[in-house]
Amino acid sequence: MSENLEQQQPKYKRVLLKLSGEALAGEKKIGLDYSIITKICESIKKCTDIGVEIGIVVGGGNFWRGRSSGAMDRTRADHIGMLATTMNALAVADVLESLGVDVRVQTAIAMHQVAEPYIRNKAVRHMEKGRVVIFGCGTGNPFFSTDTASTLRAAEIEADIVLKATMVDGVYDKDPNKYDDAVKFDELSFNDILVKNLAVMDSTAASMCKDNNIPILVFNLKRPDNIYDACVGKSVGTLVIDR
Repeated sequence: MSENLEQQQPKYKRVLLKLSGEALAGEKKIGLDYSIITKICESIKKCTDIGVEIGIVVGGGNFWRGRSSGAMDRTRADHIGMLATTMNALAVADVLESLGVDVRVQTAIAMHQVAEPYIRNKAVRHMEKGRVVIFGCGTGNPFFSTDTASTLRAAEIEADIVLKATMVDGVYDKDPNKYDDAVKFDELSFNDILVKNLAVMDSTAASMCKDNNIPILVFNLKRPDNIYDACVGKSVGTLVIDR
């Protein structure tokens, strides 16, 4: 019983959760799989129920990947990707609301008919009131990934940690899908990531977390309850810290 009560105490007051677009597509690999999104949102709700304040950045890879768009102008391709993240943000918001979670979508590019414009102080106020805030459109600028957007928003809202939900159960020395002898790290420094060029997030995003002393926890979203486990301090994935 005491263990149960202990698990209900959040380790972090405010978190920034990064969700990849691919994770929202499930086995379909493209579009939206509402059964998967529902499981993810149920875990998010468990976190808000124990008082965790949550901001979410969503990717758009289930609809569009600008860097693989061929000869298209990179700026225009990235703008299309920003619209893809907004579709995902609205879908996640819809499922969260169906579960009784109060949620707001804010976008870095103004689209007043569908979402609030991103305003840092307003986002923080929403979270203080227990609302989940979903950030769409990345940073609002081309040439920056949604990983960079997640670390930027984490710094702006003064998040305690970035929770990077991926399709792998942590950080490895090489691709575990290709190499059977890949070794998983339980803990890494930001210097390890930058020097060893490990596939955690791009160097801009990692440097921003390092400069602002924001840890990153990389874990597997194939088990959606890892979101809740991460928020209550259970050992999941790989922790990246400045040491």
